[in-house]
Amino acid sequence: MDTDYNHQALGCLTPTILTITYFKFYSNKASMLYMINFRWSFLHFILWQLNFEHAEAAWPSSNVSTIQLLGLFPDASNTSKPTTLSVHSEAMFKAAILLSQQFNITIDGKYIGWKVVQTTGNRMGGLSSTCREIPNSNIVGIVGPAYSREAEVIAEFGASINIPVISYSATNPDLSDRSTYPTFYRTVSSDSAAALAMVELFTRYNWSSCIIIYQNDAFGSGGAKVIKEAFNDNGFKVSQMVIFDIISLSIRGDLQTILLTSASRIVIIWAIVDYTNLILQNALEADVLGPRFTWILSSSVVFSSFNVTSQEKLIGILTVEPVTGSVANAPINNVLLNAAYDIWQQYESESFPEITKVDYYALFAFDATWSFIQALQQYCSKISNNSPSCISIADSSFCFDRYFINGDKFINALSATVFLGVSGLVQFSVNVTDRKYGIYYVAKNVQYVTDGIEAIPVLVWSNSNSWTKYTHTSVILWPGNTLIPPTDYPSISNVKLKIGVFEVHPFTMTQNIIDNSGQNYKKIIGYIPDLIDLLVNRMGFIPQITVVPGNSTYNSLVDAVVNGVFDIVVADLTVTSARSERVSFSSSIFDNSLRVITRKRLTDSMDLMAFLKPLSVKLWMVLLAATICTGFLICLYERKDNEALQNRSIIGSIAMSIWYSFGNVVGYGVDFDVRTAAGRLITASLYMLSLVIIATYTANLASDLMVLKTKDIISGIDDIKNGKLSYSRVGIVINSSIEDYYLREISGGIRNFYSLMTEKHIYTSLLNNIIDVAIMDSGVLEYATSTIYCNLTLVGTGFDRSIFGIAMPKQWLYEEALDFNILSLRESGELDNLRIKWFQGSACSDSPDVST
Repeated sequence: MDTDYNHQALGCLTPTILTITYFKFYSNKASMLYMINFRWSFLHFILWQLNFEHAEAAWPSSNVSTIQLLGLFPDASNTSKPTTLSVHSEAMFKAAILLSQQFNITIDGKYIGWKVVQTTGNRMGGLSSTCREIPNSNIVGIVGPAYSREAEVIAEFGASINIPVISYSATNPDLSDRSTYPTFYRTVSSDSAAALAMVELFTRYNWSSCIIIYQNDAFGSGGAKVIKEAFNDNGFKVSQMVIFDIISLSIRGDLQTILLTSASRIVIIWAIVDYTNLILQNALEADVLGPRFTWILSSSVVFSSFNVTSQEKLIGILTVEPVTGSVANAPINNVLLNAAYDIWQQYESESFPEITKVDYYALFAFDATWSFIQALQQYCSKISNNSPSCISIADSSFCFDRYFINGDKFINALSATVFLGVSGLVQFSVNVTDRKYGIYYVAKNVQYVTDGIEAIPVLVWSNSNSWTKYTHTSVILWPGNTLIPPTDYPSISNVKLKIGVFEVHPFTMTQNIIDNSGQNYKKIIGYIPDLIDLLVNRMGFIPQITVVPGNSTYNSLVDAVVNGVFDIVVADLTVTSARSERVSFSSSIFDNSLRVITRKRLTDSMDLMAFLKPLSVKLWMVLLAATICTGFLICLYERKDNEALQNRSIIGSIAMSIWYSFGNVVGYGVDFDVRTAAGRLITASLYMLSLVIIATYTANLASDLMVLKTKDIISGIDDIKNGKLSYSRVGIVINSSIEDYYLREISGGIRNFYSLMTEKHIYTSLLNNIIDVAIMDSGVLEYATSTIYCNLTLVGTGFDRSIFGIAMPKQWLYEEALDFNILSLRESGELDNLRIKWFQGSACSDSPDVST
């Protein structure tokens, strides 16, 4: 029958072909080609139209019952470009109703019938067509519409006439509100579930930012909104929200500029297939597809339809779509599915594809239809004994005045319906309009296949499990034909960076080098150059380093970044709130605190009489007199009776007696003993004097030594705060974070300190006795006092802890990449190794403070 019908159609077109032949001989070449192209295009259109009409006519009549379901499908009735969404969904809608007839399911003794409306995807068009069909039949349920923008209107209309509506592809999260849409349901999952799946996909690949391009209607805006909210809740960032205007069919703004100036390299498109095709074509022309960006689509397009030369840039694209349970190895009703496919092939074999290429939304359309059939059967079976008819509709020629009188009970039965459908387990939530179970998503990856490129399933997700591999052998081919997952931030590889470094020891120093040819050149060394080398090795950028003279100020470094003199400044630049308002800072490259530096007090020459200082001169004279006097008394009382003194001269005896007194005073003792009572009394007196003098000498000597060791002017920052030192003798580097600290914590905003221009001025001013102390960063001072200025010292402990960061422009493209690599250096211990290398060496000896 199909063949004969097509032959008849071709026969009718014979005059047209003859006319083309006639033009071949009697028209000029240009005119001939134009007419041939036009007429053949017209011929193809007529042939397609005949096939389409034939397919429509192949389905049996739907006028078998007064109880009908209305199916809403997006294609226009006379379209030359039918979509699988519309054609497949309509076929499965009809197959479900015919299958109910084969199963002998009747309502009030009659089979269920259908009505079909082609909405053209227009809100008012869909409502108008629906309104024309409602008065002419007993429609008890609406399957559809396809698009969220239509569903908003149809759902409200259904609620006004008490007829339930089940959509098979409208995913706008706003439609989930049961109070707003009391009679609305859907067998496809809400974009709220898609947002959750997207969050888990980003978590899987350590992405934290994206750009969203969305069509400006209910579907696009609702999806983009819920994804942004989900990302914000999980600490992710949506860098840009880009609108695709469905009226002008174009991106609002310049796509290339928007993407290249964004800090993210992950792009999500939330648009239907037709609009996604246009967006991808625009992206190809702007050269912002792979490998520069990773794109994630909400719908599958026919990637093989793109130009062969452009297909390499499409490699690595991901699509995330709702699918049926069979894709996720979940149970489905294969009996229903195979029976439906048989009916479809029987009545419209022309549109039936390979089973693996049936549109997933068609299966959702089948389950939406089957939900109505199941609910009708259950509802009517309960009230058939009490009423001649379970369907009671208030009739009116005006669609808005029609009303499903017992629709509430039918809606309750629909809410309670549970069955295993062709897409999975079907059960509706009570408080929202969404499906409760059977929510699955598949991630497809554009890869090379034998005859071109194709989106291949690689990951699956369900509301009970996170993303897992589609098969054990599934491999994702990322943009640039790599198996390594991309980052979500721009690659800085081979990018030239203007880097400013500040000459401060030991962070950045210049060194004169003589090469093998005898040429003299300067090389920069230090903590900062080594850090830059580590970052270059990891990130691959090309550094163009400029050494900023040491007579510049730290705030001028910030100005240089703001004014575009440098892309970044890598220096001992403290992160402060004031600076952060003007530039961005990286993660910490150096943990810092402030310290106080002062001079060491060294004596100019050694003091040979220093051992006498613990006691005063008068006391020494008294001791000398006491020793001599007691010596005379010992000689007087002991010379007659003591053998040690008898055989000596008077002078010898006096000398030995004085030696006896001295030995007892200093506690050393002598080599003879006294014999008389008077001698013993004098000796006891000397012992007591010895105890007092030795204790006093020892205490004073210890005190003097302690003072000598703790001879610094102050003990730390608290002494400066308490005013123990004249503020004019405190040196502060101006236009620095140290000045901010001093004004904030010490002087209350008064600039009463001694102003220093650079860090070098600290040392010269201290050595020249211009100032007594200065405040500076601990790292700089520790290096200076241990390596260069051995006669300067640090007092007290560190205070006002802070960090040094790399200064960069606000919203710099490579900020995230830089932060990631700095954190990696810290975690690997390489920053600690740099600190040990440059800050823990010592060229100063540990000699005592007093020269000898």
